[in-house]
Amino acid sequence: MKKQALPSVLGTLSPDVFMRTYWQKKPLLIRQAVSQGLPLLSRQALFALAGQEGVESRLITGDIRRNQWTFAHGPFKPRDLPALKTPDWTLLVQGVDLHHDALAHLRDRFRFVPDARLDDLMISYASDGGGVGPHFDSYDVFLLQTHGQRRWRISPQTDLRLRADVPLKILKAFKPTETFVLDPGDMLYLPPHYAHEGVAIGECMTCSIGFKAESPQSLVGELLPRLADMGPEQHAALYQDPGQQAAQHPAQIPPALQRFARRSLEEAVKRATDLHCALGEFLTEPKSQVWFEAQAEAKALKGVQLDRKSKMLYDEEYVYMNGESWRCAGADATCLRQLADQRGLEAAQTAKASKAVKALLKDWMASGWIHPQ
Repeated sequence: MKKQALPSVLGTLSPDVFMRTYWQKKPLLIRQAVSQGLPLLSRQALFALAGQEGVESRLITGDIRRNQWTFAHGPFKPRDLPALKTPDWTLLVQGVDLHHDALAHLRDRFRFVPDARLDDLMISYASDGGGVGPHFDSYDVFLLQTHGQRRWRISPQTDLRLRADVPLKILKAFKPTETFVLDPGDMLYLPPHYAHEGVAIGECMTCSIGFKAESPQSLVGELLPRLADMGPEQHAALYQDPGQQAAQHPAQIPPALQRFARRSLEEAVKRATDLHCALGEFLTEPKSQVWFEAQAEAKALKGVQLDRKSKMLYDEEYVYMNGESWRCAGADATCLRQLADQRGLEAAQTAKASKAVKALLKDWMASGWIHPQ
């Protein structure tokens, strides 16, 4: 099975040119990035999704002119939402790609960026004048217009101070340098920290494909506990202080204990295999609101495909799926890496898989992580 050739969303640009010239460097407007298949989700379907438990949604009302903003978290029942004719309100629904195949297929068209960087696909519905104010994101984002029109004003400004008098992260001094009106199918790419403001012109809907950027603090907080669990339990040297003298200042932390703590952390991060394994498991860990439906055990394996919610990555030694890891090499590694890259295997590929891989695929199918093609 060859790697699936998905329709380009980059216009006349190749992925190589985009990544080299624009990615994390400068904005790019692409007219008719998606020329067919819009809108991808109806207003009614989006509102129904915002009413579900386990789906992250937010309702924002108000505008920059009146300086009157309100902010609320879902789920939202239909009566919780303003009337469609009421101006200046926005409904944001996260992770819609986890719930609808059409949005998952759209998400997959951005796989010229490594899967490890993908966050999710959000849809913003707005009534006339709706928006969330001038702001910046700490991550890369593609803003695809799917219904109606939205006016975007953008700026490379370095003044990213925020207002303290509103419940949103709105820039204190927004100075736009460019303005674009996006029609359905048009898309705007913005690198991290690029100031922007989108305002609906009439009723509109926008897809935001966001790519996460982990901070050192978040990575340390996630990886260290995993490394501690992976560390050797037997024959580990406990802290010892046979030369400790009688304490004159009992509340003072002994410098020897501080050195022991530092060496312990250094030794943990030196275990490269464990560190890589911890990272892979973290990057594929499903979000707390994601769950899978168990399936009946497969009697025979044919072609398989990943569930749209499954996250699968690999490195030189391990394959990672939904927060778990498997060490593999040779033909087994080749087969599972193909599954990760293609998000599916044809029947001929599964037929050639080893007994160990077939057993693993059956386990994943029973867990709802993969499905028959």
